[in-house]
Amino acid sequence: MMQKKFMHLQNQFDQTVKENQALKQELIKQSQNTKKLEENIKYLTDKVIDLENRGRRENLRIIGLPEKPEINTKLDMVIQDIIKENCPEILEQGGNTATDRAHRTPSTLNPQKTTPRNVIAKFQSYQTKEKILQEARKRQFRYKGMPIRVTQDLASSTLNDRKAWNMIFRKARELGLQPRISYPAKLTIYFQGKVWAFNKIEDFQLFAKKRPELCGKFDTENQRARNT
Repeated sequence: MMQKKFMHLQNQFDQTVKENQALKQELIKQSQNTKKLEENIKYLTDKVIDLENRGRRENLRIIGLPEKPEINTKLDMVIQDIIKENCPEILEQGGNTATDRAHRTPSTLNPQKTTPRNVIAKFQSYQTKEKILQEARKRQFRYKGMPIRVTQDLASSTLNDRKAWNMIFRKARELGLQPRISYPAKLTIYFQGKVWAFNKIEDFQLFAKKRPELCGKFDTENQRARNT
């Protein structure tokens, strides 16, 4: 009788072990499927963002243009005035500076926000847009003497990724590292005769810690806290 009970318990134990092994294998399989699904979602998300950015390739974003009715009602003319004031050589060379459209973004005015909304201008000529952008990178642009910024128009997620580099970018410029933000949100610096590129703040942080000349000069933790 005892032997039969023991055999019965042994069979139950063996069955439980098999079920646990099968469950473990199923969990591993589900984990692999979840990881693959997450990778696919990231790939598709990145693809959508890239397509959105490419759809904005003829656009420029103008920051700091005063929020006035006389400006908002004739943005196309204002943009031509900005070109005449800051890069007249483009007009002298016969460049096509015409725009298909220009508008404020977001479309509704937030009364609690004190800064003017950005202006998005879509140019008919990609080459002209690039020439204006190149000139805007060299010097401060102005509209009737008032300072403004002219940048590439990008998807909001890409703009946020670029904004995350702000503190590091400013410090790198102070140190003469010739920083640049390349598409989509990659930081490049010139250090010890070489060009170094970084896709993530963590990568740059690790790089700086290993260089005595840079170690301790970039407070990336404080930057991350401000961004959150």
